[in-house]
Amino acid sequence: MQVSEIQEALREQHLDGWLFVDHHRRDPLAYRVLGLEPASDPTRRWFYLIPAEGEPKKLVHRIEAAVLDSLPGSKTAYSNWSELVDGLTRLVGGHRRLAMQYSPRCAVPYVSMVDGGTLELVRSIGVEVCSSADLIQLFEARWDQAKLESHLEAGRRVDAIRADAFRLVGERTRAGTALTEWEVMQFIRARFEAAGLVTDHGPIVGAQANAANPHYEPTEHASREIRRGDVFLVDLWAKLKQPRSVYYDITWTGFCGPQAPAEVDRVFQVVREARNRAIHRVQAATEKGEPLRGFEVDDAARGYIKQQGFGDHFMHRTGHSIGEEVHGAGANMDNLETHDERKVIPWTCFSIEPGIYLQEFGVRLEVNVFVGDKKAIVTGEIQEELVLV
Repeated sequence: MQVSEIQEALREQHLDGWLFVDHHRRDPLAYRVLGLEPASDPTRRWFYLIPAEGEPKKLVHRIEAAVLDSLPGSKTAYSNWSELVDGLTRLVGGHRRLAMQYSPRCAVPYVSMVDGGTLELVRSIGVEVCSSADLIQLFEARWDQAKLESHLEAGRRVDAIRADAFRLVGERTRAGTALTEWEVMQFIRARFEAAGLVTDHGPIVGAQANAANPHYEPTEHASREIRRGDVFLVDLWAKLKQPRSVYYDITWTGFCGPQAPAEVDRVFQVVREARNRAIHRVQAATEKGEPLRGFEVDDAARGYIKQQGFGDHFMHRTGHSIGEEVHGAGANMDNLETHDERKVIPWTCFSIEPGIYLQEFGVRLEVNVFVGDKKAIVTGEIQEELVLV
């Protein structure tokens, strides 16, 4: 944690400070931004204030008085509830506008970590609580060179495993040998383990109507067989099995046969063009140094899909932030589920993954885009044609 950099950002955003609070590790963002790794999980509330000017301040319970000792600043301890209120009043006294992990109307749920009661308590002291969403982007969602390298290496391994999974589907379906979605899922998970990759869940492997369910995951006892003539979709995400590594997250779509039906090919072409328009929107703004907000990237993809008559069949945002968690805390490419007005900033990464989901089948094409200082790149292989297996 760089206190001086945080204070500079607070002044730029006309904030008097950034107030962190946690209880039972409910706010993982606080621990990552602060670089806080206590010896044991806290069971009592702690507060940490970084003011725009001056020394940080701590408020901790007496039985866990050392919980914030790794952080700079003066410390006050409390035991009973009246001491807590008095201590918090002194902690934030003189500060009018403080950032907290809060989002108005929960517009950015990945940032809304502070409970309503704590917000009421802080506001009752006379503080205007502001969202820390833009600060979180700066001090949590931005990558460094090591994170970028971990992402690129994970991408090389995941892309190879994805190609092997498609070959498996082709070999088994051409031979007429039964193969289920669950078997492909387990094949990928085993390959992840062998390649030194970890994931929180998944992958998604869906054929025909199951490919039209964006968050479908097969189970051992509820899994469809993949057959000749099927559209199938594989969405897989993983990161290196090492500290501070970040995810790589992609989706490819295939067809089991020598030539896909015209309707399938038409949907694929529309989704591909929508994806490419969103990529180009990001790349053009980055190269020109123009400000770009998450909802504008969503508009680039969604607008084209609507023009082609499939607007009602694209029911999720165009992309999400990527970090140490597959759904990160930076700007999402979203003007559907939320109206994400956060700027796309350098050294962040996100998915671009438009999809069209019809009754019989679905198509989604997902890439990861990393925004550098003057250039935005797709970090892995790009699917340009429907994979025929």
